[in-house]
Amino acid sequence: MRMRFYFLFIFYTLFLLFYPGNSDYFHLFAYNRSLFAQPQLKKNLAVEEFPYVIYPYSPTLTAKGAYIVDLPTFTPVYARKERTHFLPASTTKIITALVAFDIYKPDQILTVQAKPGEGQVMGLVSGERITVENLLYGTLVHSGNDAAFALADTYGLPKFVELMNKKAQALHMADSHFTNPAGLDQDNQYTSAYDLTLAGRELLKNPYLAKIVSTKEIIISDVDFKNFHTLTNVNKLLGEIQGIGGLKTGHTEDAGENLVSLYRRGDGHKFILVILKSLDRFQDTTNAISWINADIGYAR
Repeated sequence: MRMRFYFLFIFYTLFLLFYPGNSDYFHLFAYNRSLFAQPQLKKNLAVEEFPYVIYPYSPTLTAKGAYIVDLPTFTPVYARKERTHFLPASTTKIITALVAFDIYKPDQILTVQAKPGEGQVMGLVSGERITVENLLYGTLVHSGNDAAFALADTYGLPKFVELMNKKAQALHMADSHFTNPAGLDQDNQYTSAYDLTLAGRELLKNPYLAKIVSTKEIIISDVDFKNFHTLTNVNKLLGEIQGIGGLKTGHTEDAGENLVSLYRRGDGHKFILVILKSLDRFQDTTNAISWINADIGYAR
């Protein structure tokens, strides 16, 4: 009995000691709970729209390889031998530009070394001093092989090509390998339609490079204003088809006609289209865009 009495005594003593009663502190917490309650955060959940093919038809293409994806979700809407190896030709310059942007600053001045006279060139002169930015315009707009080699030679051609392959690996381009920065046909240089969508998506993430590939025509010069170069985009669809925003052309006799395109549909949906080893890359891309407009719907 005595132990029970002591226990009850201690219990009530502690209860009365800590009981707030009708104190100001009690009123503060009891009647102003909103001051201490954690606010409920409103969650605005954005539900992505995913594309689907409305009718079971395919675009009319001459291309041996093709891949079309919805850009935001990277959902494929059309594929033809998308993992098959093809010669990249000048679509290689997408990777060249990404590497150059990694290792140089746009206003950095490079001195042109030996200029290759093979294929498409912008007309660089040996010893010409020119900014990286203007070389990027020459590489991506005019598809100048001399511009691509100028970017690589300054860094060291073997090391630059090594960085190109490391960039491809980082982008999970498992079906690609590069041996030169311009896209000249060589053994062990190849890519796939799927891989070029990865490269194109990466370039479009960079607003600076995305602006360059959407340029129709520009006149640039060296830093001494001795040599001026008129650069015209090889992609003749740019400015002719509404919604085309670049990206990169490519062509050699063995590679055929290649084209990587950004297309923004009238409703705002964006696509990357890759056409490889085509008989007519521009007509194939035009047909693919018509098919996208007519046959691709979206659902949540």
